[in-house]
Amino acid sequence: MRLTEQLTPSLIKIGLESEEKEELFEEMVQLLMDAGRVTDRDAALEALFEREAKMTTGITRWIGLPHGKVEGIDGLIVALGVSKRGIEYDSLDEEPVYVVLMVLAESGNPGPHIEALAEIARLFGAPGFTERIRDAETTSEVLELIRAEE
Repeated sequence: MRLTEQLTPSLIKIGLESEEKEELFEEMVQLLMDAGRVTDRDAALEALFEREAKMTTGITRWIGLPHGKVEGIDGLIVALGVSKRGIEYDSLDEEPVYVVLMVLAESGNPGPHIEALAEIARLFGAPGFTERIRDAETTSEVLELIRAEE
């Protein structure tokens, strides 16, 4: 799975407005709704908050990876957001989050969900990659950075 196969400019937001995790989930789900990828806002938010209650998805420096499985979603949906100010996320390292990758997947089919999380971990594990994404100014630049790293 390639991240560039999942992301389009309408699924990327530079300049996230949220300051805290709960607001962020709402903002990112709205991005998915505006792009026509999610129709049941409440189900998407419930899946994200349910997963987050188990353990924070802020598990590596500057990255938030909220994810969940939602009834009614066919396949996999990925959105990416960038905050220039940082978002309070209750991360394991207690640092703010600047890059958010939200992954929603269909219930009952864990394969694509796991593949997406693995690919995100691989890409964002590359030295300096998170910083380059954080500093990107346009959605085109984000997509080009990801494409070059893939």
